[in-house]
Amino acid sequence: MNLQELLDPVVQLAKEAGDAILEVYATDFDVETKNDASPLTRADMASHLVIEKGLAQLTPNIPIISEESGLPRFEERVQWQQYWLIDPLDGTKEFVKRNGEFTVNIALIDGKHPVMGVVHVPVLGKTYTGCEIIGSYIRENDGATRQIKVAEVTANPVRIVGSRSHRGHSLDALIAQLGGAEILPMGSSLKFCVIAEGGADIYPRLGPTSEWDTAAAQAVVEQAGGKVLKLDGSPLTYNTKRDILNPYFLVAGPMDREWLSLLQA
Repeated sequence: MNLQELLDPVVQLAKEAGDAILEVYATDFDVETKNDASPLTRADMASHLVIEKGLAQLTPNIPIISEESGLPRFEERVQWQQYWLIDPLDGTKEFVKRNGEFTVNIALIDGKHPVMGVVHVPVLGKTYTGCEIIGSYIRENDGATRQIKVAEVTANPVRIVGSRSHRGHSLDALIAQLGGAEILPMGSSLKFCVIAEGGADIYPRLGPTSEWDTAAAQAVVEQAGGKVLKLDGSPLTYNTKRDILNPYFLVAGPMDREWLSLLQA
Protein backbone atom coordinates (compact mmCIF):
# COMPACT_ATOMS: atom_id res chain seq x y z
CA MET A 1 0.00 0.00 0.00
CA ASN A 2 1.14 3.55 -0.67
CA LEU A 3 0.61 6.30 1.89
CA GLN A 4 -2.53 7.64 0.25
CA GLU A 5 -4.15 4.20 0.35
CA LEU A 6 -3.21 3.76 4.00
CA LEU A 7 -4.47 7.10 5.26
CA ASP A 8 -8.25 6.54 5.19
CA PRO A 9 -8.12 3.12 6.92
CA VAL A 10 -5.82 4.53 9.63
CA VAL A 11 -8.16 7.49 10.19
CA GLN A 12 -11.03 5.04 10.60
CA LEU A 13 -9.00 3.02 13.12
CA ALA A 14 -8.24 6.15 15.13
CA LYS A 15 -11.95 7.00 15.22
CA GLU A 16 -12.84 3.48 16.38
CA ALA A 17 -10.21 3.76 19.11
CA GLY A 18 -11.67 7.14 20.04
CA ASP A 19 -15.12 5.59 20.37
CA ALA A 20 -13.67 2.93 22.70
CA ILE A 21 -12.11 5.70 24.79
CA LEU A 22 -15.38 7.63 25.01
CA GLU A 23 -17.21 4.55 26.26
CA VAL A 24 -14.88 4.53 29.28
CA TYR A 25 -14.96 8.35 29.56
CA ALA A 26 -18.71 8.17 30.18
CA THR A 27 -18.25 5.87 33.18
CA ASP A 28 -16.88 6.23 36.71
CA PHE A 29 -13.54 4.73 35.67
CA ASP A 30 -10.63 3.72 37.90
CA VAL A 31 -7.14 5.18 37.55
CA GLU A 32 -4.01 3.08 38.07
CA THR A 33 -0.43 4.31 38.30
CA LYS A 34 2.31 2.95 36.04
CA ASN A 35 5.95 2.46 37.05
CA ASP A 36 6.85 5.93 35.78
CA ALA A 37 4.09 7.44 37.98
CA SER A 38 1.91 8.29 34.96
CA PRO A 39 -1.79 7.39 35.07
CA LEU A 40 -3.38 4.44 33.27
CA THR A 41 -7.07 3.73 32.67
CA ARG A 42 -9.16 1.09 30.92
CA ALA A 43 -9.46 3.55 28.06
CA ASP A 44 -5.72 3.40 27.32
CA MET A 45 -5.88 -0.36 26.89
CA ALA A 46 -9.21 -0.36 25.02
CA SER A 47 -7.78 2.04 22.44
CA HIS A 48 -4.53 0.10 22.22
CA LEU A 49 -6.31 -3.16 21.45
CA VAL A 50 -8.42 -1.60 18.70
CA ILE A 51 -5.41 -0.02 16.99
CA GLU A 52 -3.05 -2.96 17.37
CA LYS A 53 -5.57 -5.41 15.92
CA GLY A 54 -6.50 -3.08 13.07
CA LEU A 55 -2.93 -2.28 12.04
CA ALA A 56 -1.93 -5.95 12.19
CA GLN A 57 -4.71 -6.71 9.72
CA LEU A 58 -4.02 -3.67 7.53
CA THR A 59 -0.23 -4.05 7.28
CA PRO A 60 0.79 -7.44 8.71
CA ASN A 61 4.44 -6.98 7.71
CA ILE A 62 4.94 -3.62 9.45
CA PRO A 63 5.85 -3.91 13.16
CA ILE A 64 4.07 -1.86 15.82
CA ILE A 65 5.31 0.01 18.88
CA SER A 66 2.63 1.16 21.30
CA GLU A 67 2.99 2.87 24.65
CA GLU A 68 0.84 0.11 26.11
CA SER A 69 2.74 -2.87 24.64
CA GLY A 70 6.28 -2.18 25.77
CA LEU A 71 9.42 -1.36 23.82
CA PRO A 72 11.09 -4.06 21.68
CA ARG A 73 14.84 -4.55 22.06
CA PHE A 74 16.89 -1.91 20.27
CA GLU A 75 18.88 -4.62 18.45
CA GLU A 76 15.62 -5.76 16.86
CA ARG A 77 13.94 -2.47 16.07
CA VAL A 78 17.05 -0.72 14.76
CA GLN A 79 16.77 -3.06 11.77
CA TRP A 80 13.31 -1.74 10.89
CA GLN A 81 12.91 0.56 7.90
CA GLN A 82 9.22 1.14 8.69
CA TYR A 83 7.08 0.71 11.79
CA TRP A 84 3.90 2.05 13.37
CA LEU A 85 4.35 4.18 16.48
CA ILE A 86 1.20 4.77 18.50
CA ASP A 87 0.01 6.43 21.67
CA PRO A 88 -3.46 4.99 22.18
CA LEU A 89 -4.45 7.76 24.60
CA ASP A 90 -2.18 10.77 24.66
CA GLY A 91 -3.04 13.06 27.55
CA THR A 92 -4.29 10.53 30.10
CA LYS A 93 -3.96 13.25 32.77
CA GLU A 94 -6.36 15.39 30.76
CA PHE A 95 -8.66 12.38 30.35
CA VAL A 96 -8.71 11.90 34.12
CA LYS A 97 -9.44 15.62 34.59
CA ARG A 98 -12.27 15.26 32.02
CA ASN A 99 -11.29 18.41 30.12
CA GLY A 100 -11.45 16.76 26.68
CA GLU A 101 -7.85 17.57 25.75
CA PHE A 102 -6.69 14.06 24.90
CA THR A 103 -5.97 12.37 21.58
CA VAL A 104 -5.35 9.12 19.74
CA ASN A 105 -1.96 9.23 17.97
CA ILE A 106 -0.94 6.90 15.13
CA ALA A 107 2.26 7.51 13.14
CA LEU A 108 4.07 5.63 10.41
CA ILE A 109 7.84 5.95 10.75
CA ASP A 110 9.99 5.45 7.66
CA GLY A 111 13.74 5.87 7.90
CA LYS A 112 13.70 7.44 11.40
CA HIS A 113 11.12 10.07 10.40
CA PRO A 114 7.29 10.22 10.61
CA VAL A 115 5.87 10.20 7.07
CA MET A 116 2.23 9.87 8.13
CA GLY A 117 0.46 11.01 11.27
CA VAL A 118 -3.14 10.79 12.44
CA VAL A 119 -4.23 12.66 15.57
CA HIS A 120 -7.86 12.05 16.50
CA VAL A 121 -9.62 14.16 19.15
CA PRO A 122 -12.49 11.98 20.45
CA VAL A 123 -14.40 14.64 22.39
CA LEU A 124 -14.36 17.09 19.48
CA GLY A 125 -14.99 14.48 16.80
CA LYS A 126 -12.09 15.98 14.84
CA THR A 127 -9.11 14.31 13.18
CA TYR A 128 -5.85 15.92 12.10
CA THR A 129 -3.84 14.17 9.39
CA GLY A 130 -0.39 14.82 7.96
CA CYS A 131 0.98 12.75 5.12
CA GLU A 132 3.90 13.17 2.75
CA ILE A 133 2.82 14.27 -0.75
CA ILE A 134 -0.77 14.84 0.46
CA GLY A 135 -0.23 17.60 3.08
CA SER A 136 -2.11 18.26 6.33
CA TYR A 137 -5.88 18.35 6.82
CA ILE A 138 -8.61 18.50 9.43
CA ARG A 139 -11.47 16.04 9.04
CA GLU A 140 -14.71 16.72 10.90
CA ASN A 141 -17.18 14.03 11.95
CA ASP A 142 -19.71 15.31 9.39
CA GLY A 143 -17.24 14.56 6.60
CA ALA A 144 -16.06 18.13 6.03
CA THR A 145 -12.34 18.30 5.24
CA ARG A 146 -10.05 21.30 4.89
CA GLN A 147 -6.35 21.71 4.34
CA ILE A 148 -4.34 23.44 7.06
CA LYS A 149 -1.13 25.47 7.02
CA VAL A 150 1.01 27.03 9.72
CA ALA A 151 0.98 30.80 10.16
CA GLU A 152 3.37 32.59 7.81
CA VAL A 153 4.19 35.46 10.17
CA THR A 154 4.59 35.47 13.96
CA ALA A 155 1.76 37.21 15.78
CA ASN A 156 2.27 40.15 18.11
CA PRO A 157 2.34 39.19 20.91
CA VAL A 158 3.84 35.79 20.17
CA ARG A 159 1.34 32.96 20.69
CA ILE A 160 3.04 30.22 22.70
CA VAL A 161 1.42 26.87 23.34
CA GLY A 162 2.22 25.51 26.79
CA SER A 163 1.51 22.22 28.46
CA ARG A 164 -1.48 22.35 30.77
CA SER A 165 0.02 19.67 33.04
CA HIS A 166 3.77 20.31 32.74
CA ARG A 167 4.45 24.07 32.63
CA GLY A 168 7.83 24.92 34.12
CA HIS A 169 10.31 27.72 34.77
CA SER A 170 11.83 27.34 31.28
CA LEU A 171 8.63 28.59 29.64
CA ASP A 172 8.50 31.56 32.01
CA ALA A 173 12.11 32.39 31.10
CA LEU A 174 11.30 32.35 27.38
CA ILE A 175 8.32 34.65 27.93
CA ALA A 176 10.62 37.06 29.73
CA GLN A 177 13.07 36.91 26.80
CA LEU A 178 10.27 37.79 24.39
CA GLY A 179 9.04 40.66 26.52
CA GLY A 180 5.66 39.00 26.97
CA ALA A 181 3.53 36.54 25.06
CA GLU A 182 0.04 35.12 24.77
CA ILE A 183 0.01 31.70 26.44
CA LEU A 184 -2.35 29.02 25.16
CA PRO A 185 -2.43 26.21 27.76
CA MET A 186 -3.30 22.89 26.18
CA GLY A 187 -2.90 19.16 26.78
CA SER A 188 -1.62 16.27 24.67
CA SER A 189 -0.55 16.50 21.01
CA LEU A 190 -3.18 19.18 20.46
CA LYS A 191 -0.30 21.59 21.13
CA PHE A 192 1.28 20.59 17.82
CA CYS A 193 -2.03 20.65 15.98
CA VAL A 194 -2.95 24.21 16.92
CA ILE A 195 0.37 25.31 15.41
CA ALA A 196 -0.29 23.23 12.30
CA GLU A 197 -3.57 25.05 11.69
CA GLY A 198 -2.08 28.50 12.30
CA GLY A 199 -3.62 29.10 15.72
CA ALA A 200 -0.28 29.49 17.54
CA ASP A 201 3.33 30.27 16.69
CA ILE A 202 5.61 28.05 18.80
CA TYR A 203 5.62 25.24 21.32
CA PRO A 204 8.92 24.91 23.20
CA ARG A 205 9.19 21.58 24.99
CA LEU A 206 11.96 21.75 27.57
CA GLY A 207 10.80 18.76 29.56
CA PRO A 208 10.48 14.99 29.13
CA THR A 209 8.41 13.39 26.37
CA SER A 210 8.50 10.00 24.67
CA GLU A 211 8.62 9.28 20.96
CA TRP A 212 5.04 7.98 20.85
CA ASP A 213 3.90 11.33 22.29
CA THR A 214 5.19 13.34 19.34
CA ALA A 215 5.49 11.30 16.12
CA ALA A 216 1.95 11.57 14.72
CA ALA A 217 1.60 15.26 15.53
CA GLN A 218 5.07 15.97 14.12
CA ALA A 219 3.89 14.67 10.75
CA VAL A 220 0.85 16.97 10.95
CA VAL A 221 3.01 20.03 11.69
CA GLU A 222 5.67 19.30 9.11
CA GLN A 223 3.22 18.58 6.31
CA ALA A 224 1.49 21.87 7.19
CA GLY A 225 4.77 23.71 6.59
CA GLY A 226 6.10 23.86 10.15
CA LYS A 227 9.21 22.47 11.81
CA VAL A 228 9.94 20.24 14.79
CA LEU A 229 13.56 20.81 15.76
CA LYS A 230 15.95 19.68 18.44
CA LEU A 231 17.81 22.52 20.13
CA ASP A 232 20.82 21.97 17.84
CA GLY A 233 18.60 22.81 14.85
CA SER A 234 18.28 19.27 13.47
CA PRO A 235 14.88 17.59 12.98
CA LEU A 236 13.43 15.42 15.73
CA THR A 237 14.06 11.78 14.69
CA TYR A 238 12.99 8.33 15.88
CA ASN A 239 14.37 4.91 16.75
CA THR A 240 17.98 6.06 16.96
CA LYS A 241 18.80 4.94 20.51
CA ARG A 242 17.91 2.37 23.17
CA ASP A 243 15.51 4.52 25.16
CA ILE A 244 12.45 6.21 23.70
CA LEU A 245 12.79 9.59 25.40
CA ASN A 246 12.93 12.67 23.18
CA PRO A 247 15.49 15.40 23.66
CA TYR A 248 14.18 18.91 24.25
CA PHE A 249 12.65 20.35 21.10
CA LEU A 250 10.80 23.25 19.52
CA VAL A 251 7.68 23.15 17.36
CA ALA A 252 7.46 26.25 15.18
CA GLY A 253 5.07 27.49 12.54
CA PRO A 254 6.48 30.77 11.23
CA MET A 255 10.29 30.83 11.08
CA ASP A 256 10.70 34.61 10.94
CA ARG A 257 12.35 34.74 14.38
CA GLU A 258 15.54 33.15 15.71
CA TRP A 259 13.61 30.83 18.01
CA LEU A 260 16.45 28.46 18.80
CA SER A 261 18.77 31.30 19.78
CA LEU A 262 16.12 32.58 22.18
CA LEU A 263 15.70 29.15 23.71
CA GLN A 264 19.44 28.60 24.10
CA ALA A 265 19.73 31.97 25.81
